[in-house]
Amino acid sequence: MPHPIVPSIGTVLETLSIVGTFVFAVTGALAAARLRQTIVTFAFFALVTGVGGGTVRDLLIDAPVFWVHDPAPAIVSIAAALIVWFTPRAIWPDRTLDWLDAVGLAAFAVFGAAKAMGYGVSPFVAAIMGVVTACVGGIIRDLLAGEPSIVLRPELYVTAAALASGLYVALAAAGLPVPVAAAIAALAGFALRAAAMLFGLGLPAYRSGVSGR
Repeated sequence: MPHPIVPSIGTVLETLSIVGTFVFAVTGALAAARLRQTIVTFAFFALVTGVGGGTVRDLLIDAPVFWVHDPAPAIVSIAAALIVWFTPRAIWPDRTLDWLDAVGLAAFAVFGAAKAMGYGVSPFVAAIMGVVTACVGGIIRDLLAGEPSIVLRPELYVTAAALASGLYVALAAAGLPVPVAAAIAALAGFALRAAAMLFGLGLPAYRSGVSGR
């Protein structure tokens, strides 16, 4: 039975979804490359990184899981794995993963928030769904690769996703056209993440306030 609320996803948002899927899938394949894995592992890492966040989002908002009903995201993810597999490792510097991840983070945060709003989710929770969409794939990738999760790095990460998704929700609620709101929000999220990587921006860590601890 189709969901009673049919979301309206425009061209800009669809583009952000494909871009996010591709760049996150590339980061998954690059993680497999660092571990010198087989092409099957490349494809698996790429797929779960590319669609992981969106899968969790769709399950939470009671939407059909996007890549199960539309093969395009899975195809894009496998294509990303093949591109990384067949290109020289030298063209993928170590910092490439972080920059591609920043692009995917911003794109997915906006798309995730927009899709959640399209399914009738409240604006506040929709912004959270944007963060889930943006961050879960990277978390899965890092867990599979046995690396410290990217969300535990000192630079702003989840905050950048929250800025992108929250700003989109706010601009859309203010009546700004969806393509304009999406573009502004995605650029803002990417800019904050880029600044965090370049200048080491981060939030203060928790301190217990107890001497010697």
